[in-house]
Amino acid sequence: MSKNKHTIDSGGIHLMSLPNISLSLSSVRLTLAASILLSSAAYADFNHSSWDSLLNKHVTMTNGGKASVVDYAGMQTDQAKLKGYLNAAGKISQSEFNSWSKNEQLAFLINVYNAGTVDLVLTKYPNVKSIKDIGGLFGSPWKQEFVPLLGKTRSLDDIEHNLIRGSKRYNDPRIHFAVNCASIGCPALLDDAFMGKGLDHQLEGATVNFLADRSRNRLKGNTLTVSPIFKWYTEDFTSGWRGSNDVAGFLGHYNQALGLNKAQTTALKDGKINIDYTNYDWKLNKK
Repeated sequence: MSKNKHTIDSGGIHLMSLPNISLSLSSVRLTLAASILLSSAAYADFNHSSWDSLLNKHVTMTNGGKASVVDYAGMQTDQAKLKGYLNAAGKISQSEFNSWSKNEQLAFLINVYNAGTVDLVLTKYPNVKSIKDIGGLFGSPWKQEFVPLLGKTRSLDDIEHNLIRGSKRYNDPRIHFAVNCASIGCPALLDDAFMGKGLDHQLEGATVNFLADRSRNRLKGNTLTVSPIFKWYTEDFTSGWRGSNDVAGFLGHYNQALGLNKAQTTALKDGKINIDYTNYDWKLNKK
C-alpha cells in the first residue's frame, strides 16, 4: 500500500483519509476478481480423467518404459467410456480452446488424437492386424473423418498435421513421440494421459525413452540407425527447436539416450556419422 493512503500527525490518522482507503480496497477487490476470472479461463484444463483411467487400466509399459502394448479387448469392454471422453472433448468450442494455455491445448490435442486412434482400431477389432488394414486397399485410416473436435468432424490427419503441426503454434518436434499410431514401430502409448501442467516433462520423457530403445535407434560402426519418423518429419526436426537446424542436431541433444559418448556426439553434429533408418513395424501394438 502506498504511503499517501493516510497521513499521520500528533493526533494520529486523519479521518478524512478513510474514504480513500475504502475506495482503494474496493478497486483492489474488483481487480483481483477480474484477474481470477481471466486466470481460470486461461488455465481451465479439460478433464482428462476418464481417458487417463482407461490408459491406466488397459495399457502396459514394456521394455523398461520404452514401449507399450494395449489391451484392446479390455478397451472394447470400456468403449462407452472412451466414446464419452471423445464426445465431451467434442463439445469444447474454439473460443474456449483458444483461452487455454499452449500446453493445455497441446495436451488436449494429443489426448484426443490418441483416444481417436484407439476408437478407430476398435471399429475392426479383433479382425485387424494393423491399423493400415482399416483404410482398405485404396483408403487411409488417418483420413477417415470421425472425431468431433472444435466444431468439425475431423480425421486423425487433420488433428496431427493441421491442428498440431500445421498451426506452427507449438513448434515442438517431441510431439512425434507422443501421438500414437497403434503400431509396434510407433513410440509408446503412455499409460497416463498428457496434462497441460507437466507437459514438457512428459514430452521429454517420451522422447528419451523412445530414443533409448536399441531395437529402433542404435549406433553400429559409423552409422546411426534411427526410426523413419526422422525421415518422414524432417522439417519438424530442423525447425530450430532448441537450436537444432538438422536431424543430427536434434539427435545430439539426446546423446545419452542414444548411448553416444562425447566424441561420437561431436562426430554426429559434424556430419561424420551417417544416419540411416529402420524399417517401420506396422503390426498392431496389442497385448
